[in-house]
Amino acid sequence: MMQLIDFLSNYASYDDVEEGAVRSFRQFLQTYGDRAYARDNLTGHLVVSAWIVNKELNKVLMINHNLYNSWAWVGGHADGDKNLLRVALKEAAEETGLKNVRAISENPFDFNVLAVHNHIRHGSLVPTHLHYNVVYLLEADEKDALFMKPDENSGVKWIDFDKVCDYCNEKIILPYYERLIKKLNERKL
Repeated sequence: MMQLIDFLSNYASYDDVEEGAVRSFRQFLQTYGDRAYARDNLTGHLVVSAWIVNKELNKVLMINHNLYNSWAWVGGHADGDKNLLRVALKEAAEETGLKNVRAISENPFDFNVLAVHNHIRHGSLVPTHLHYNVVYLLEADEKDALFMKPDENSGVKWIDFDKVCDYCNEKIILPYYERLIKKLNERKL
């Protein structure tokens, strides 16, 4: 398994926004090393998102995320696991019920840095921090059974790419979703 910092040194960013994120990732990883993977690093930590698409590459599987009260990609914290693809596959199965989900590539598909504002988790304040988000492109069959994970989401559904903005209440995250769709549409898989 290639180290993330090594992968980033040769990564071709899609646009200036992603390039800024990649530069920030490199600095963060150089500064914190293994601590970058730990949730208790209050400056920030690595998280993973799964952009789960259907075989026709025109829909994405999203969850109605309880914390954000919005339809969103699937994902979670690395929690010390340096195999981020494994984390993406685990989160996809846990949050959607998918039994057959596969990575289109073992390499990350996108990088972004997201600010997470103060919030309460399990009765304790989590201070504002950064999520260094590694996005993996996964594929699943639309006909496979889905289920909710009630402690995290109140719905799971396939959404047409051109309808994603109608479902997402988090306007700050929409440019990232739009970039993923553009990258996917321009890419030969």
